[in-house]
Amino acid sequence: MTDFAFLLSKILWFPARPGHFALIVGFVGLFMVWRGRRFGRWLILACLGFFLMLVVTPVNQWLLLPLEDRFARPAEAPPRVDAIIVLGGAVEQNITEARGIPSLNGAAERMTEGVILARRYPEARVVFTGGQGSFVHGGVTEADVARQLWTAMGLPPERVIYEDQARNTHENAVLTARLLAPRPGQVFLLVTSASHMPRSVAVFRAAGFRDIIPWPVNFRTGHSWASWYDAPFPERLGQFEWAFREWIGLVAYRLMGRTDSLLPSREAPGR
Repeated sequence: MTDFAFLLSKILWFPARPGHFALIVGFVGLFMVWRGRRFGRWLILACLGFFLMLVVTPVNQWLLLPLEDRFARPAEAPPRVDAIIVLGGAVEQNITEARGIPSLNGAAERMTEGVILARRYPEARVVFTGGQGSFVHGGVTEADVARQLWTAMGLPPERVIYEDQARNTHENAVLTARLLAPRPGQVFLLVTSASHMPRSVAVFRAAGFRDIIPWPVNFRTGHSWASWYDAPFPERLGQFEWAFREWIGLVAYRLMGRTDSLLPSREAPGR
């Protein structure tokens, strides 16, 4: 069932991706106009209207803001931490394999923050969780890239658990729970992008990390007009698609029973 859900999510995402979907609608409209169907003009206008909306309005920020504002870092860092959990999604394993050096993407702060926290809490275990999350991939996993990068940055390999089987956020949580066997009273920091944090917290709580502490990085939003309109069009489209995918992921995980609520509460259950 898990493999089928993973396969289905990858297949459906390609046409459902907003940019792809808009272009599909536009090309269908062009074909209909070519065949003399007047309704095709409305499909072309819908396609152009979507892209115009991204240019004129900060709708990408409006979708991201509720996600990124859901969890803030603690006002005071905890004095003791048992483990630091860093989610994959920040490395490019295919480019790393092709070029031979670690390659990072726009979520690189997950990797740098992991090292910063490891040095702040020298007694804490560090877990990196990430395998192969795409159809087209080579023989290098995200965990392989993380090991190469963090070792070069001075993080002792024996201190880090590299989990290399997880393909999505649900598997990140389940497989990490098997490795760490969380118990009440233990302190875990969860490091991932701020917009990805609500889904991550929800699924990690469901996996047994009831008191996990969100440690968001990689913010992409602000609360000023300057931050709303600063990004160029390609980045706005990317942010819109990322936010759209996160909202769809929250709904899907709730419907599949992988989380206890659509949006996790800001306070841990029972507090």
